[in-house]
Amino acid sequence: MLLSNVLKAPIVTEKSTTAQATSKYTFRVAVTATKNEIAKAIAKAYGVEVESVNIIPVRKKQRMVGRGRAMTKRKASKKAIITVKAKQSIDFNKLKTSK
Repeated sequence: MLLSNVLKAPIVTEKSTTAQATSKYTFRVAVTATKNEIAKAIAKAYGVEVESVNIIPVRKKQRMVGRGRAMTKRKASKKAIITVKAKQSIDFNKLKTSK
């Protein structure tokens, strides 16, 4: 899998923002991505050393909306919590450019 296809988007919530104080960052990743692929993609994209990767599968969800007339769906996805080495940080707005 291409490393650029592994990372979908960073997840910025109140809970993930408070976890950044302990060098933990949360990303939405491809469903087929492995821990090694995620670690390589983070290291390449942001130029940091990854200490550990934890993966959380998010199940698909269906629910009825509007008096049971419409069904909305959320696709299954995967979240990854990346722990980087101490004194390193990730700035979501700045990707490392390769020259």
